[in-house]
Amino acid sequence: MLHYVIKRMGTMVLTLAFISVIVFVVIQLPPGDIVTSTLERMEASGMQASDEYVQNLRARYNLDKPLFLQYLNWIFNFVQGDLGYSYIYSKPVNELVWERLGYTLLITISAVIFTWVVAVPFGIYSAVRQYSIGDYFITVVALVGLATPNFLLALLVMFFAWEWFGISIGGLYSMEFRDQPFSIPKLFDLLSRLWIPGSVVGMGGTAVTMRILRANLLDELNKPYVVTARAKGVKPIKLIFKYPLRIAINPFISTLGLLLPTLISGEAIVSMVLNLPTTGRMLLQALLAQDMYLAGSFLMLLAILTVVGMLISDLVLAWSDPRIRYE
Repeated sequence: MLHYVIKRMGTMVLTLAFISVIVFVVIQLPPGDIVTSTLERMEASGMQASDEYVQNLRARYNLDKPLFLQYLNWIFNFVQGDLGYSYIYSKPVNELVWERLGYTLLITISAVIFTWVVAVPFGIYSAVRQYSIGDYFITVVALVGLATPNFLLALLVMFFAWEWFGISIGGLYSMEFRDQPFSIPKLFDLLSRLWIPGSVVGMGGTAVTMRILRANLLDELNKPYVVTARAKGVKPIKLIFKYPLRIAINPFISTLGLLLPTLISGEAIVSMVLNLPTTGRMLLQALLAQDMYLAGSFLMLLAILTVVGMLISDLVLAWSDPRIRYE
């Protein structure tokens, strides 16, 4: 296992190096750069920039150098922990990233927990009680959840929360805690409101997970070893949880790392609807303004989280299924 982990770490480094090149090239593809975007905003507000100011601004972002040197400068500083300076927010990127990335991961983790807590028991019930009224009801709810976009679900939740209960669910904190320093009451207020974006973001993944688990479990329940165990009088609960469920759940463990970028991309739109202090809106603004340091740093950190998540999911899969031997 140690040899496998070392090998995977080397592969991760090469993968992230390749991703960094793609991120840099994609951000450079649109015409113009952060300087031209800045000058356009200044001209729209009636301000004029001198040639010296433009030259200093281009030198500050290394835009007066060839693209290859720009990339090397950016990635070298990134590896050292210096993520650069965001012009549109007038702050170091380090501060902006750590302010938003923590909330994004918190919502993503809550969405994963919601997905598994809801999808696994309902998927098991739907497979065990195939073609029952409960199975049909769960199937209809899953298909509706799968067909409903996350942002539309967020709008519906906001509407009914205000219409029925007279409360606003926008943001991660209540009005009385938004400008307050962090404290234990503020933490409890955060946890009391976290389930709303977590369930909205995780709803689509819940529907998919439920359907796949049902199909996998149905396939396992019809295999000879299950039929034999049932004929020998093994209790139904033990029969399901000891072998069929462990095998049917393997695809979810192996793709746990892939779930992260999917949830984060869904969170981007939901964060705009629910007014969440996450990476979604900031990343979109950085891409539109071609803020290289801010957009590139966000994308690279998400890539790192995805690659690390894939490694963790593979290790958990090896632990949960003794048939797998990476050697």
